[in-house]
Amino acid sequence: MNMYDAMKTQMIEMVPFAKNIGVVLTEMGDGTAEGTLEIKPELMNHIQTMHAGVIYSLGETVSGAAMTGAFAEQILGLTPVAAEATIHYTKKAKGSLRATGKTDQSGETLRRLVEQDGKARFKVAVTLFDETEAEVGKMTVEWAVKKNG
Repeated sequence: MNMYDAMKTQMIEMVPFAKNIGVVLTEMGDGTAEGTLEIKPELMNHIQTMHAGVIYSLGETVSGAAMTGAFAEQILGLTPVAAEATIHYTKKAKGSLRATGKTDQSGETLRRLVEQDGKARFKVAVTLFDETEAEVGKMTVEWAVKKNG
């Protein structure tokens, strides 16, 4: 098990809401992440598709995993906060979901910013897909990260 595998499990345990709705982090790297969410009746809306709030939650969780991956070795000494988020739903989500996320700057650049300035603010772009692999949404989450203490 590598460092990112351990972090995927730990991250879901630390965010009870994501665990409760069934988010699974399938990939995590230096500024990248992927997650899935299986469709369940309690996650559906009135038109029998995945509820918009659930889609948002998957995207926000994957953005947090990409952020965490960028700071893997330093994350315990940092306080990250999702400061702003926008989402564009592009079509109805059919069935289960998959999301991919990537920081807008390299992990190396972000780590250097935090080391020099004690903080960094950056965006994570997330793309959401349904079980047909059709793109169902795009999301941007802006993260504010600062050193503890």
